Amino acid sequence: MPLFSVLDLSPVPDGSTVHDALRNSAALARHAETLGYTRFWMAEHHNMPGIASAATAVALTYIAGQTETIRVGAGGVMLPNHAPLVIAEQFGTLATLYPGRVDLGLGRAPGTDMGTARALRRNLAGADSFPQDVVELMDYFADAPAARGPHAIPGVGTQVPVFILGSSLYGAQLAAHLGLPYAFASHFAPAALDQALAVYRETYRPSERHPRPYFILAANVFAAETDDEGALLKSSMEQAFVNLRTGNPGKLPRPQDGYRNGLDGAAQAMLDQALAVSAVGSLATVHGQLAAFVERWRPDEVILTGQIHNHAARLRSFTIAAEAMRRINAARQAA
Repeated sequence: MPLFSVLDLSPVPDGSTVHDALRNSAALARHAETLGYTRFWMAEHHNMPGIASAATAVALTYIAGQTETIRVGAGGVMLPNHAPLVIAEQFGTLATLYPGRVDLGLGRAPGTDMGTARALRRNLAGADSFPQDVVELMDYFADAPAARGPHAIPGVGTQVPVFILGSSLYGAQLAAHLGLPYAFASHFAPAALDQALAVYRETYRPSERHPRPYFILAANVFAAETDDEGALLKSSMEQAFVNLRTGNPGKLPRPQDGYRNGLDGAAQAMLDQALAVSAVGSLATVHGQLAAFVERWRPDEVILTGQIHNHAARLRSFTIAAEAMRRINAARQAA
């Protein structure tokens, strides 16, 4: 029976502020905790007016302080932007303040445009060091780090769980090689999902902490009282996605009835492909769609995200989604 969790980009809706977005994220985390969600992850993105979680560790400190039991973590930190020691210290501090509640998902993409990546001041000219950086970072969290040199303080002995994030075969291969849990970004880039998942499961090398592969499926959810209302909620993310792909990122737009009808065929096809792993509509509809995802990909966990303009509607969507996941698990348990 898959666990279910939340991935939050801390969206900044049109007409609101970054302050509002972070307060809304904290409210969503508290809400998710009462609904039985396992973890609440935030994602690192930079130079995007519609996303407030750029300083991910700082935002997570706020979220952890607003909650009591739900796991908090990065989904993820874009490691090429940072020195591994810095991330080890940040998440070691979080794990020291909130022991047993902190996760660290790691991604290989910069999470931004190349100009902003340069402004983050990592060396962009060198060879890809992501695998080595992941191993170095995990060592900083060990009880007795193997490497000589500086230690992460706080960090040593915190054993922060590390997850690999990806949307291609690269992340699947690395997660399998290192014996780590793997989360696939199927909520916006599902094209390689089937192949990457097969590679991950077939080539997985058991590790001490993870003797079996552990797969997290990311899915969008736009749940409401009716199918039409769910589709209307989704139109905000559709607009944001088109704006981003056409070089015009901004705050999360207000929902627009019939938005897709005004798009050309290429834009509609792009949305259909990118947002294919989405559950949209009433409880019955969302339940059926999520159940189909679980049956097809057999995830150990489903992490749900939803870029919804209205905060109350977003809370309601995650309430409906939690009920859908409970029904899925009840049915699987009874089978």
